Amino acid sequence: MRMVFLNSLERKESGAICGSAQVWIGEEDGVWRMGWNENDGEGERETIWYEGCSWSEMLHVYRHRLVVKLSEGYRPVVEGIWDEREELQRRGMGAQKLICYSELHENEALYNELCVWRRKKAASARKAPYLIASNRLLRLVSVFRPQSVEELLQLPGFGEAKAGEFGAELLEMTQSPGGERPGPFPLDWVEREIDEEVFRSWMYKQKEAKLRQEMVKFSLRRQILEALAQGLNLEGLCERTGLERREAVEWLEVLEKEGYVTESLIRLELAEMPDDEQQAVWQAFEELGDSFLKPVLQRVYDQERIERGGLDQLYEKLRLLRISYRRHKENTPKAV
Repeated sequence: MRMVFLNSLERKESGAICGSAQVWIGEEDGVWRMGWNENDGEGERETIWYEGCSWSEMLHVYRHRLVVKLSEGYRPVVEGIWDEREELQRRGMGAQKLICYSELHENEALYNELCVWRRKKAASARKAPYLIASNRLLRLVSVFRPQSVEELLQLPGFGEAKAGEFGAELLEMTQSPGGERPGPFPLDWVEREIDEEVFRSWMYKQKEAKLRQEMVKFSLRRQILEALAQGLNLEGLCERTGLERREAVEWLEVLEKEGYVTESLIRLELAEMPDDEQQAVWQAFEELGDSFLKPVLQRVYDQERIERGGLDQLYEKLRLLRISYRRHKENTPKAV
């Protein structure tokens, strides 16, 4: 095997090295292999992170698995394995440190009270709870316990609009007797309180969560493309990936925007849809546009047909036809 990349890492506790490791990438006959060799003082253990032919897939695995190790405290002996300066010196580090501090010094009692308040507020306004306030924002409020609107506005994610709408209710909870604050406002003291290595590991954990989501999407995309290449229909694609039918159609729309052609699957799904019905939908797209499906649905189908055909099934057909319509429109030369 030809080694194409190798770097060493160390983990320290109280300034002393307590573990070492190497991350490596090799290639042989077009097959990429990547692994992690770790020595914790009791011997070396090798873990294979990836073995396959896809360079891009390997890079996704590399980024995700490596950032997990960085979040555990491993640091590269030779710089360049990860652009730490970009990670730790980008704009917004002050806000990130406030968030980090709030997660490391939780006030569960007040946080739970704020969550109950958010749930009631969301129910009365018929909104999703995250539109009222994110978990992180409630965590910041619960830990730093602002006592005025001016202090509320110093928390990242809290703007004038939110302060005007919810400020009084939040302050009523943070001003309740018996609660101690970790320090005064302004919160510039937080930066001095956080250990840099602790903060760095916390940052890598945030990165790991993001990369894990990217890994899931990358794997899902590959499965969908394989299903398309094998000529599966929508049901087969859903069985392969575990997606719901609506989610699968949304993925087809995304792939079409990226330049992939999904026409073979669409033809399979619409094979039993009469030509005159497809033409009526096509004509409705031309007259009404393709941004919104409800006007098209109402133009093509009467209430009896909607009830007989099932609303979800009809919308699925419209979305599949819209994919074909948009591709046709993009490939049709515009009149000069």
